[in-house]
Amino acid sequence: MKKILYPIAAAAAAFCLISSDVLADTASRKSAISRNLDIFNSIYRELQTNYVDSIDADKSMNTAISAMLNQIDPYTEYISETDREDFQTIASGEYAGIGSVILQRNGNVYISDPQQGSPAQRAGLKPGDLIVAVDGDTVLGMTTPEVSKRLKGQPGTSVSVLVHRPYVGADSVLTFDIVRANIPVNTMPYYGVVGDGTGYIYLATFNEKSAGLVSDAVTELKKDPRVKSIVLDLRDNGGGLLDAAVDIAGIFVPKGTEVVRYRGRETSQEKVFKTTRQPIDTKIPLVVLVNGNTASSSEIVAGSLQDLDRAVIVGTRSFGKGLVQNTRPLPYNGLLKVTFAKYYIPSGRLIQAIDYSHRNADGSVARIPDSLTREFKTAGGRIVRDGGGITPDVTVVYPEGNRLTYNIVSDLWSFDYANRFAAMNDTIAPMNEFVITDSIFEDFKKFIDPDRFKYDKYCESGLDALREVAKVEGYMNDSVAAQFDVLAAMLKHDLNKDLDLNRQDIEEILGMEIAGRYYNDAGETVQRLRHDIAVDSALNVLTTPGRYDSILRKK
Repeated sequence: MKKILYPIAAAAAAFCLISSDVLADTASRKSAISRNLDIFNSIYRELQTNYVDSIDADKSMNTAISAMLNQIDPYTEYISETDREDFQTIASGEYAGIGSVILQRNGNVYISDPQQGSPAQRAGLKPGDLIVAVDGDTVLGMTTPEVSKRLKGQPGTSVSVLVHRPYVGADSVLTFDIVRANIPVNTMPYYGVVGDGTGYIYLATFNEKSAGLVSDAVTELKKDPRVKSIVLDLRDNGGGLLDAAVDIAGIFVPKGTEVVRYRGRETSQEKVFKTTRQPIDTKIPLVVLVNGNTASSSEIVAGSLQDLDRAVIVGTRSFGKGLVQNTRPLPYNGLLKVTFAKYYIPSGRLIQAIDYSHRNADGSVARIPDSLTREFKTAGGRIVRDGGGITPDVTVVYPEGNRLTYNIVSDLWSFDYANRFAAMNDTIAPMNEFVITDSIFEDFKKFIDPDRFKYDKYCESGLDALREVAKVEGYMNDSVAAQFDVLAAMLKHDLNKDLDLNRQDIEEILGMEIAGRYYNDAGETVQRLRHDIAVDSALNVLTTPGRYDSILRKK
């Protein structure tokens, strides 16, 4: 009996000691929290009472909150009452307003992209319209958030928008009376068939509508007898609702399959997410496209399908966000979006790329080195790694861009040209047939004002730098200077020549802009797909005999 009772007594004593330690630790933490809150409140009151200048109470408090949260991770955020509407728009996939993207330019705000079927588009607003006044009040000189706030409102209410429209002559000041409506976020800009028989689905975000839209798209694509495989494009998709990710994965894997699990600080905070729907197709060859902006829920879909050997991942390494947030209510109608768990995909790996709990001396953080990541295995035994996002099975190497094409986009030359083109042409060819002809390209070249078009001329700047080095090191004399002059003449940039040299890239940019004026997001996407090397790589995987299966076999 003693042999039995002694271990029991020892265990009980140990439990009591552990429990007392836990209680003491909890009490200590509560005491520290109370003490620090008292100190903070006292400092805040003293500043408000005694500081030489007046202090903006809201601004100083928001600064303090931001400083505290910035020490944790970038995903834990305080959402004030004024920002709550924008946050809920992202989650619900819907907002109330006129339905147009707007942009800041030269100190004013312009219509950029009226959404297809939106009140803005139905009323007649067009890209490039300068917003002059809203409901009779000038908005010139305002910022995009200020103008956006005036354009949004309750569904069914009216708003009057006065705009100046370029390229249409003297009658360029126009007034539009628009009835606001609930505007759905364009979750799925396009789906269709690429190549000889591959279904393509472009998903832009994960919200309450995403899974239903992907499901409908897969169902419709499978009705086309040509479609033998599917590409799911998650590039630049920053994620969203975790439930939507599980439901989308469930379209392609058997019901009851584990897609992801998350674990919080306490062992009780573990939750497993399994698919609950009947799949549409568990066998059709599937490629998922990812890039460095593929994050969060997008990585759950891509990573789980990779771990389950259900899809080939093509593209570049994803962002690496393995943290889960939920919202907590705060006083005065605010919210705290707080990171409460980390998520793990089926192989057991955490793909979080940055460990925010370990910072450098200056407060900065860095990605986890590849040398410190660990190996895991997919369902079929393939090696995958944690700690750095989703590494694609097939890596796409994109060509380096240049400043010429960058400035054509960033300085809105292509945007303005497409607006002028649309003002002068009522229609274009069907979006699958429209191409940038020689006449359109030459017209665009004439549209660019050489005196206003600025871009980095690397040959000239590099040669100037070499001249300076030669002078400093004593190599510059009359003979060398003459040779530099000869080389400078040979390397002198000519804008027309540079435009011709970059014609293929410029045609892609112009094609997307112009097609977007007539066919909205679908037209823009169709034009992009013509020159999309990642899609080409996906099609190669799917159409090369044996390649898809060989990638998914154990290595």
